[in-house]
Amino acid sequence: MAARALMFQGTGSDVGKSLIVTALARLFADRGLTVRPFKPQNMSNNAAVTTDGGEIGRAQALQARAARAPSTVHMNPVLLKPQSEIGAQIVVQGRIYGVAKAAAYQQMKAELMSFVLDSFTCLKQEADIVLVEGAGSAAEINLRVGDIANMGFARAADVPVVLIGDIDRGGVIASLVGTKAVIEPGDAALVRGFLINKFRGDPALFASGMAAIAGATGWLPLGLVPFFPDARLLPAEDALALDRASPAKPHARIRIAVPILPHIANFDDLDPLEAEPAAELVKLRPGAALPGNADLVILPGSKATIADLAALRKAGFDIDIAAHRRRGGAVIGLCGGYQMLGRAIRDPAGIEGPPGVAEGLGLLDVETVLSGEKRLEPVRGDAGGIPFSGYEMHMGVTAGPDCARPFARLSCGAPEGAVSPDGRVVGTYIHGLFHDDSQRAAWLARLGAGPSAIAHDALVETTLDRLAAHVAAHIDVERILSLAR
Repeated sequence: MAARALMFQGTGSDVGKSLIVTALARLFADRGLTVRPFKPQNMSNNAAVTTDGGEIGRAQALQARAARAPSTVHMNPVLLKPQSEIGAQIVVQGRIYGVAKAAAYQQMKAELMSFVLDSFTCLKQEADIVLVEGAGSAAEINLRVGDIANMGFARAADVPVVLIGDIDRGGVIASLVGTKAVIEPGDAALVRGFLINKFRGDPALFASGMAAIAGATGWLPLGLVPFFPDARLLPAEDALALDRASPAKPHARIRIAVPILPHIANFDDLDPLEAEPAAELVKLRPGAALPGNADLVILPGSKATIADLAALRKAGFDIDIAAHRRRGGAVIGLCGGYQMLGRAIRDPAGIEGPPGVAEGLGLLDVETVLSGEKRLEPVRGDAGGIPFSGYEMHMGVTAGPDCARPFARLSCGAPEGAVSPDGRVVGTYIHGLFHDDSQRAAWLARLGAGPSAIAHDALVETTLDRLAAHVAAHIDVERILSLAR
């Protein structure tokens, strides 16, 4: 028997759709239901490698974890990975499908709907309930023709919808009522109810607001969810999360500086470090200066390495990093950041733009040649005598004299990464390195922070349980479950 399904759309980006679906996935899984998360189309450079060897948005990987299910490419069949302001790499069912600018992509959506519906069918066949997450705003009527992300999918698959509004940003009544006013009547008829998210204060003060929305739309009020501050402990998918203030750490013993560049990718690599009380993570946007007392600089992954390298130089971070090195500071480059650390990045096939060569930072004696084949693979191995697990997700091959000092050795025996002669500059393609408690503890000890204070996997699990309990206490769970069909 095919699963029931329910879709959660939003009045805008970052209203909390992903967290609501994550909470419900854990709630329903703990009731003994087989739950599968699904997002027809996603746009994010924060991706995860699935158990079946593809890639999906980080939020869907977290939702799969919440549902206690293995992640698969069908949970996010269309993933857009922005490479510029107007263009993106298109990943379909876990593999690169092509590259398109925004206008051209609009013409492609009709052909992609078949992949979306195929993946949705696959999930329905193995689940009791499929929780579907929309993208952006349900009211983007300028993108409604050919839509596969929101109401277009809901109509094609005949899935009822719950609409989520974010009261923290203001104007939530107008956002919800306005959505009803501008969308097509056939789309509005699929909306069964609404949730208000990120509330702060006395909920009694918004009772009349809930009633006003219900009266104006005819939709069921399903809950008023208070702000959940510990959401910061869970992997974020939207780069907007990088602009949120980090928690104060009065007892921090080390400072880690991270330049935030326009096409930053897989930035959840930083999450475990931000959760450590002894480590202060300083995220630097262009215009800021790298702190002179930083112990470590991390260059994270990038979806457009050459463009981000140019942005790094334009911001003057290259000068700051060179000064940091002269002071004896350590630097680690992850994936695209590793490529930036070398002498050159060669793009003969024009993978990231016009064919050419970009001069690297020269902190490692290596060069990278970009190629069209993407490596997507979970990896295990040993680094510095300490086992680790993580994953690779990159295009390009890096080689040079400093690779003779590999950072790690994979379980297959292959060397990985490069280390400078003085040992203070490290480059690696391994994502998830700091999620590994043993590796993170070794880095903290090496930098003088003392022992690690957290077990990161356990922290994520307890946070998922608390998120589920938090949401369950403030929404009509039974009514929401009854709306699925």
